[in-house]
Amino acid sequence: MLTGSVTTTISEGIATIEFFHPQSNSLPASILGQLAESVNAVSNDPNVIVILLRSAGDKAFCAGASFDELIAIDSLEGGKEFFSGFANVINAMRKSPKLIIGRVQNKAVGGGVGLASSVDYCFATTKASIKVSELAVGIGPFVVGPAVERKIGTSAMSQLAVDATQWYSAQWALEKGLYSGVYETEELMDAALEILIKKLANSNPEAMRELKKIFWKGTEDWDQLLMERAGISGRLVLSEFTRNAINSFKTK
Repeated sequence: MLTGSVTTTISEGIATIEFFHPQSNSLPASILGQLAESVNAVSNDPNVIVILLRSAGDKAFCAGASFDELIAIDSLEGGKEFFSGFANVINAMRKSPKLIIGRVQNKAVGGGVGLASSVDYCFATTKASIKVSELAVGIGPFVVGPAVERKIGTSAMSQLAVDATQWYSAQWALEKGLYSGVYETEELMDAALEILIKKLANSNPEAMRELKKIFWKGTEDWDQLLMERAGISGRLVLSEFTRNAINSFKTK
């Protein structure tokens, strides 16, 4: 468990994918790879009608990229490979013919905001504030950017990207369309989530497949786009500025 885990359970047509990492549910390459594989697997499983994506625990939903892995990148190829992990997860969620429901119990940073933006409907608590912090460490939200922008619009995405050290409240995220519902407690959130996801599990799979196509119309070039963006991030992570900034964050 020290390196984290991704687990999948399937019950009554509902596939629950849960990820965990001891460092605030951060996303090292191993977790990203397992997430993409898990989404692809349940997307192709005829026994699955709807997918739930969640993280473990009641603390951070997701702290984004692993700083330990970022600082260890020492080549352009290695940088692009790491950031392509985020691209692969987003593209797996985009291409899935099944609706994906998100559960955000607490704060989401960077790649975590990208995950929340890539589900089709997202539940959250009032603790689920968000921050897109990449620019603060010299990179920029290049890979997750298209998913976030698609969900909340260019203006709100620009606000997140530019003011990279600012936390934005769950209410702000609700108003911008990232979250579909915000609840005072996890218990209230889970009660509402259970009602919806059971309804979806008994809905017409073909109708939901057609809806999914409509939701993601205009993203057909993302296989190429997100890999190009991974290359930009992979180049910037090698800069002296970024290395100093990451080391500074790690020592706080």
